This record gives sequence, C-alpha cells and structure tokens, in this order.
Amino acid sequence: MKKQRQDNWFKLDNAGKLYPSIASSRVSTVFRLTAVLKMPVKADLLQQALGQSVHRFPLFNVKLRRGIFWYYFEKTTEPPRVHRERYFPCTSTDLRYNQPSPYKILYFKNRVHLEISHAIADGAGGLIFLKDILKNYHALLDESCNPIAETPISKEVLATLEEDAFKKNYEKKIPSPQKLEKAYHFPFKLIEKGEYRITNGTYSASAFKALAKTYNTSPTKMLLCLYFETIQDFIRENETVRLKDLKPLIINLPVDLRSIFPSKTMRNFFISITPSIDLRLGEYNRSEILTYLDHYFALCLTPKYLKRYISRNFKNELFWHVRLIPLFIKDLAMPFIYNYYGESSYTSSLSNLGVIKIDEPYAEIIEKLELLPPPSEGNIIKATVITFNDITTISFGSLTDERVIERLFFRKLRNEGISIKIETNY
Repeated sequence: MKKQRQDNWFKLDNAGKLYPSIASSRVSTVFRLTAVLKMPVKADLLQQALGQSVHRFPLFNVKLRRGIFWYYFEKTTEPPRVHRERYFPCTSTDLRYNQPSPYKILYFKNRVHLEISHAIADGAGGLIFLKDILKNYHALLDESCNPIAETPISKEVLATLEEDAFKKNYEKKIPSPQKLEKAYHFPFKLIEKGEYRITNGTYSASAFKALAKTYNTSPTKMLLCLYFETIQDFIRENETVRLKDLKPLIINLPVDLRSIFPSKTMRNFFISITPSIDLRLGEYNRSEILTYLDHYFALCLTPKYLKRYISRNFKNELFWHVRLIPLFIKDLAMPFIYNYYGESSYTSSLSNLGVIKIDEPYAEIIEKLELLPPPSEGNIIKATVITFNDITTISFGSLTDERVIERLFFRKLRNEGISIKIETNY
C-alpha cells in the first residue's frame, strides 16, 4: 500500500474489481447512505466538510481509470463538488464513462446523501466516510466551536484502512463452496431505465426488538422471517404460479466480515450468505422458519464456513488466464458471469447495517439514517435496514411499479403491533 500511495494510484480490492464491468443503466452498483438532519443543509459548509474528509482519507480522493487488464483508482487533487439532488437515487453514476468519481455527495432540504459504488467501499466503509463528513460539517456549522484540529493519520494506520482484507485472509488450499441453484424471481414488469422506486418504512427499534424477543430470536432473523413469509404469502395468493414451476426462495444476506476476521479496512469486506426455503416441500409457519434460521446462522457465521467464500472470490483473480484477459473483454464477460453466479441465485436481498453509534456532539444534528440498496435487474426488489437513535428504517428499492411485496411486508409489521411511518418517491 505504501508503494501505491507513492505512485499516486490504488488497486481496486478483490470485490471492487467486479463492479465497474457490470455497471449499467439498470445495475448501477451504487448504494446510498443518508443522514436526515434536524435543519436544512448549507451546501457551502458541506463542501468544506467534504474537502476536509478527503484530505484525511486519501482513498476517497480518487477517480476511476482504465488499465490494460483491470480498472484502478488514481488520486486527484480536488474532491468532487457537492450537488443538489435532482434525479432518482442510486442511478446517475456511470463509473466507466461519465462519472469517474466512485461516489457523490448530494443534498436536498435537510438530507445529506453519500451515493457510493461498491467498486470502492461497502456500507461499513462508506459509513465511516459519511460520519467524518458530518463531524466536520457540525464543527463548521457551530460558529462558537473551534475548528477541528485533526491529528494526521499515520501511514501505518492508513495502510490498515486501505488494505484488501480479502487478500489478507485468503488461504490457498481452502475449497470453494458449491454454486447455488437458480432461485424464484418476481414476475413483475420492469420500469423505464433510469428510474428507481423507493419505499421507506420507519419504526421503533426497541419495539421491534421486543417483538423479536417474544419469539426468542434476533431483530435480523425476525426481519428475514417476515420477508420469507411475505414472499410465501404473495406466491400463495398468486394463482398464476404453479407448484411444479416453483424454485427455492433464496435471500441474499450480506455479512460484514470485520468482526469475524479482524480488519479496519474502509474498502469492501463482506460476503453474502443465502438462507432459503423451498415451497415445493409445503408451506412454512413462523416457528419452522425461525428454527431453520437459528441453525443456518449457527452453521454459516463461522470462520471455517466463510473462508470458503473468501477463497472462491480471490482465487479467480489469481488465475493467469483471467489476469491476462484484456479489460474490454472482461467488460463484456463480467455481466454474464455475475448473473450466472449471483443474481440468478437470489430471489431478493436484505442487508442490515445494524445499530449505528455516532459520537456527541455531532450526533445532535442527526434525526435518523437511511440506507438504499443498489438497483439490480436480476433482483428487481431489494431491502436494506439501518438503525440510529432507536429509529429503524427499512428501505425497499424496486425496478417495478408493482407494490404488493412492500404492502404485504408492512401489513405484517402492523399486524404485530409495530407502528410504521411510510415514505415513498413515487
């Protein structure tokens, strides 16, 4: 990493190398982290705050460049400009052509958005960057506060923040996991390219935790259970679905690996586990689903199990014939490979970034946080969850005008006594 900084460029991490090649008008690879503030955003101060943060974290002061065999990040002298939000979320970044910066800072009324491609970071890494911007913004906003005198980050610490944790934890002899079978997909018509439908539901985190406790489970497992029930209810009520044509319901659940394989990297360091139920075996009640999830999590969330996915992901990069394929051919092949090994094996996804802690005093300007999933043609409905200050926001991102899945899910929450506030962009 020291040499890379001196040479003024960064390699993409193992996971990040995939995303520029698969990016398209329907698969942007861009997710959004939002801080809803308690007052309107001041754009000039936000720009200053961004400048301070990219100076502190050089990894985010880069633009994407094309090499002969791979994409790479080149350091720049100035951060991107902040812009007022004007378009649909998570759709307007084209890494390869029109928007070489791997992220954008947007604002609208009292909202600050970080739209960021998975090419550079995952949700945990992006959140560190957004929190630093908000800390700087708070200091600039408070005229009675002395300017922040940040201690420069040492080269050693920067190296840990910028490491490719997949490479660090790769073990050559670990076998790869088996490929999943094809999953059930929603039979919905796609909307126009460039559009993205968002449905946010906010509810009390403590109330939902109490609900999960009555079933002796965790909030994440409870959400997964309700989502499986929602899809099962939709299929049961949809008379056009024939039992013999059904495929398993498979949910893509990203797992932050930092707590299992200790790392402080701000880059990508996650894999996806894939809980599933097969309705060809019959309908599942809540107890059956939760029991299954208990056993599935106990099996999968272990270093031995997860190392297989790290091995598979990193091993492909090491093959000499993969390394020597020119980039333009990779750009053509990667979308098909991604669909075959990924999207075709997922019905939907549910990503929970967890309970977020923010230091005082800058936490006082934040009302709540939101997380939006990247749009995907292969999985046209996705869900993300984030919690701050006892407010949980679950966001459905959709590439269809159909709203039946969201309605069924929120109806389940209300039937369990959870009060929900719903917001949409349509």
